[in-house]
Amino acid sequence: MGIEIERKFLVIGEAWRPLATAVSQLTQGYLSTVPERTVRVRLAGDEAWITIKGKAKGGQRREYEYPIPVTDARELLEELCLQPIIQKNRYRITAGDLCWEVDEFAGACAGLILAEIEVPHPDYPLTLPPWIGAEVTDDPRYTNAYLAAHPYQEWSS
Repeated sequence: MGIEIERKFLVIGEAWRPLATAVSQLTQGYLSTVPERTVRVRLAGDEAWITIKGKAKGGQRREYEYPIPVTDARELLEELCLQPIIQKNRYRITAGDLCWEVDEFAGACAGLILAEIEVPHPDYPLTLPPWIGAEVTDDPRYTNAYLAAHPYQEWSS
C-alpha cells in the first residue's frame, strides 16, 4: 500500500460506454469521513475490504486496504456506516499501461458519472480521451466520503 496518486474527472456524453469492460457493482459506506482520514467499507459481490485513506494533497494520499469477510462488511454497512450508502457500477477502460475507472453512481447519487485514473507519479503526462470533462481531483465535493453525507441528487445546480 502506501501512496495513491489519482486524478478524477467528470464524464461527458456516452462515447466511453463501448470502450468499457468489467462491470462491478460496488456498495460502500463510511465509518469516518473527516478529511484527515476516511475509513471505508466496500462490498463487491463475494469480496469485501476496509480501506483507510489520509487527506489528499494534489491528488496524492496515503491508502491502506485490507480484505474482510463479506458478512462483516454487510454488518458494518447496515449497522455502523453513515447513511446513505454509496452504490455504483464501476467500469474499466484500458489506456496504454493505465486503466480508467468509470463510476456510474446509483441511488441517492444517480446521475453522477466520474472517471478516475491512477498515475505512477504526480507529473505523469496524461492524454485525456474526448469523453473526459472537467477535472475535479481537488474538489472535495466529488469524493465518495462527501457524497455519502451530501448525495448528488440533493445538490442544487
